[in-house]
Amino acid sequence: MTLDRLAPAIFVLLWSTGWVIAKYAGIYADPLTFLVLRYLLATLLFVGFCFATGATWPKTWAAAGHAMISGIFLHGLYLGAVWWAIGQGVPAAISGIIAGLQPLMTAAVAPVLIGENLSGQQKLGLGLGFLGIALAVVPKVMAIDTGATPIHLLPVVVNVLGMAAVTYGTIYQKRHLQHEDIRSTAMLQYIGALAVTLPAAFFLEDMRVVWSVQLFAALGWAVLGLSMGAIALLLYLIRRGQVSRAASLIYLVPPLAALQAWLFFDEALTLPMTVGTAIAVAGVYLTNRKSAPSTHEKRRVEPAAIRPIDA
Repeated sequence: MTLDRLAPAIFVLLWSTGWVIAKYAGIYADPLTFLVLRYLLATLLFVGFCFATGATWPKTWAAAGHAMISGIFLHGLYLGAVWWAIGQGVPAAISGIIAGLQPLMTAAVAPVLIGENLSGQQKLGLGLGFLGIALAVVPKVMAIDTGATPIHLLPVVVNVLGMAAVTYGTIYQKRHLQHEDIRSTAMLQYIGALAVTLPAAFFLEDMRVVWSVQLFAALGWAVLGLSMGAIALLLYLIRRGQVSRAASLIYLVPPLAALQAWLFFDEALTLPMTVGTAIAVAGVYLTNRKSAPSTHEKRRVEPAAIRPIDA
């Protein structure tokens, strides 16, 4: 099988572990502080990887700036929001399910920002995906006693804002970095992420770190499995396919994240969560299923606005 066929499945499997790692790592370090260590190590490893493999560096400072800005949204704001929310009590399974909002956000803004049109089948798939995510999340959110402890609602809102950040970062990546080397782009993105996460950790946390074998194990997987493996696949998918189609792969993450949270942290798998994720998976199928193009679609030319891609 080609990488094009295997990459989505591998990405989903790797990416789904991120929520479990976020909860596990929180035992040994403050969330943002752990991300600082993760980004720093990932940057150093990517620098070595770029030199070892002869990666092409951005030809202009503007291109390098675009890479760092995309990293601010794709990693700094997105993961910062998600990890902070989990650290504040949002269940890993629910946080993973909230991630399913991203494809809807992406599909909603992609036609406006990059002129990417969706077929009727894709719109139906995205609609089903949103319905499934809502069915899984709303009962849990409604059960939160916002009157007594409003902090429970705030992390959920922050988690949703994280989805908005990664949505914008995905489109920014598509517009501005389509022709840049994935390896050097990833390295610069982690520099951008580190630039916003370090001061946030300094001002919002005590920067607690419990140095232990468990911490290094979590850090190793977060860097090698997620920051390098999964992110490289995500950038590859963004480059190879439509923005909305790549983003819709996130729909497959919630059921895996929920299952892992149940296995490792005994988080409940409720009926609404199970039914909702099943509907979301059906939405993924419709969004990604290739259909025969109509005569109009055959004649349609991709808008020139997509070509410069300089995120």
